[in-house]
Amino acid sequence: MTASTDLDTLTDFFDRYGVALTTGDISAIAGCYALPGLVVADTYSFSFSSPAAVALSFVGAAPDYQDRELVAANAVILQVEPVSPLLALVAVQWEFLDSLGRAVPGERYRYLLRATDDGPVICTVIRAG
Repeated sequence: MTASTDLDTLTDFFDRYGVALTTGDISAIAGCYALPGLVVADTYSFSFSSPAAVALSFVGAAPDYQDRELVAANAVILQVEPVSPLLALVAVQWEFLDSLGRAVPGERYRYLLRATDDGPVICTVIRAG
């Protein structure tokens, strides 16, 4: 097993993650994370060590997607950097569609992904601005 730098594998992973985000599927979101996991932004950081903690950290995001009427998310993979045999750092620009089919700009993130027998999982999310 090695860190995936294959764009098809990464695209499939981020497609599943994007669907989970826009549909508010907290269980599926939690399944995309390694434990413990870490989220880092300019003014805060937090970690989680259980699926329930992952779910709690995303509960507030679901209403935001619904309020903004976001119905689809697309991760544009900008860069993939192998870090070790099992880790890869992936730069992503998120793009969204609202319920009227209009493009809604998203944000950039870097995801540290770990290869597992079941595919990639997110170890760390860094908001890139």
